[in-house]
Amino acid sequence: MMATTHVLAGVLVGVGLHAVAPGAGAGPTATTTVLAGGLGGLAPDFDLLGEHRKDLHFPAYGSLAALLAVVVAVAVPAPATLAAAAFLLAAALHAVSDAVGGDLELRPWEATGDRAVYEHLRGRWHGPHRWVRYDGAPEDFLLGVALAIPALATLSGPGRAVVAALLVVSAVYALVRRRLVDAGERAVGALPESVLAAVPETVIEDLR
Repeated sequence: MMATTHVLAGVLVGVGLHAVAPGAGAGPTATTTVLAGGLGGLAPDFDLLGEHRKDLHFPAYGSLAALLAVVVAVAVPAPATLAAAAFLLAAALHAVSDAVGGDLELRPWEATGDRAVYEHLRGRWHGPHRWVRYDGAPEDFLLGVALAIPALATLSGPGRAVVAALLVVSAVYALVRRRLVDAGERAVGALPESVLAAVPETVIEDLR
């Protein structure tokens, strides 16, 4: 799935968690919880600089940590506990949902790979279910829209503007997704080695 889809899912996690936490209140606490959810939805993808969908993706361990954090947040609702729960729950949801997407190959729409997300608990890769065939697929964009609707109805001001901006980014990415691979291969092939040496190998190795 697109990073924006994961962020939108995290925002919705933050909105929902704040709504059900007893005595959570409004104002800064709500903003912090929603922001933490959005960041949690994005955080696992920082392993793009390492081994993607392995280094920072924890479907089992992350889910356990999220469950414990939610229990604490519901028992002791406070800005810190709610933010931690939203972040961990969104990050776990990201890792788990990657298993229903496509594989890790350069062109996942060809469905040639068998790795979706790594499971540290069992020490193996989960295979892709391809319910969302690849990041940027039409169904990926539609999922993002579905996630954004309740957030747009709930948030106001900057929060609503950010959600709308994420939808715009999602739409543009979905339109150019397949062409990005060819463009990336051409760019890597044209750049001198002195420039490529400054780019992490994990980012460009598949484009060589």
